[in-house]
Amino acid sequence: MNAAAKEPSGVKVIASNRKAFHDYHILEKIEAGIELRGTEVKSIRAGEVSLQEGYAAVEGGQVFLYGMRVQPYSHGPADRQEPDRPKRLLLHRTEIERLIGQTAIKGHTLLPLDLHLRNGRVKVELGLGRGKQVVDKRETLKKRDADREARRAMGRRR
Repeated sequence: MNAAAKEPSGVKVIASNRKAFHDYHILEKIEAGIELRGTEVKSIRAGEVSLQEGYAAVEGGQVFLYGMRVQPYSHGPADRQEPDRPKRLLLHRTEIERLIGQTAIKGHTLLPLDLHLRNGRVKVELGLGRGKQVVDKRETLKKRDADREARRAMGRRR
């Protein structure tokens, strides 16, 4: 299957955070809008964004995304936006209240899993994650290798 077949219609993934799936057990996923300024949307559409060090936090009844780096747009004005500024996420009040309770649990954190366009609007998929231990990471790698070997064996049989 190619990547386009996995995506729902009207959705184009711009950036993903594969490291989050390696370092955390993802318990729940939430899609949120993101408040952007100036030419940040053009930079994101051009793929000039990184989610690797990103995390989200609930502060004062609002959710902010930290560590997401949006490079300045190359053809934009001279007074460019700060690439690492915190970005406010757009969620319903009930979702924010539920996240407050979930992130209060020790070891749980909000992580950006991917950044995508849905019907022309930039959205971020957040994951509520619990950190993996080193043993869990090894177990995940073993399982992935075993699945890969099984697929190869099935492919040779055909």
